[in-house]
Amino acid sequence: MVRQRGYWRENGDQISAQEAWDIWAYHAYDILVEVAGSYHAIITYGELRDRFQASSGIRTSALLQNWIGEVLNRVIREAHRRGDPPLSALVVRLDDGMVGGGYEEVLQVTGGPPVADEIAREKHAAAARLACYRHFGAALPTGGGVPALAPKLRATLKRNAPEPRRPLCPSCFVQLPVIGACASCG
Repeated sequence: MVRQRGYWRENGDQISAQEAWDIWAYHAYDILVEVAGSYHAIITYGELRDRFQASSGIRTSALLQNWIGEVLNRVIREAHRRGDPPLSALVVRLDDGMVGGGYEEVLQVTGGPPVADEIAREKHAAAARLACYRHFGAALPTGGGVPALAPKLRATLKRNAPEPRRPLCPSCFVQLPVIGACASCG
């Protein structure tokens, strides 16, 4: 059996990468609107790829990281054109739960300033996800919900968080015990 290369329809007809990206973006938009209908729902890049390839009937042999940005950039621009929040904020990496560097396109399209670091970018994406849940009718908790980092990222940050430090005695600079009074100074 000869393996297909490039981009093709399930019937075997070759299509251009640009055509595939345009069609996939159309399908990805609908999938992401569906994801946004559930509070704190997210989807991985791989899950999104599998779903829009199945619904479109278009496949590729190209590696995901070589083209997924092109698809999501189209989704970002379409969401902006429609006045919808950035649906691409719902898409996270499987390994770490982060949106990734391609999220900068959201900031460029919406006119926002660049984000200085990864955690600031993830917090921006968490706020954008909350906007998606609100906009697309997710059942929200009382108070309207809160922005949330993806569960895998939250767990990693919690695991790597330094132990909280207890304050020091202002007189002898010894770390204060839990009761809050210095045992040396009284």
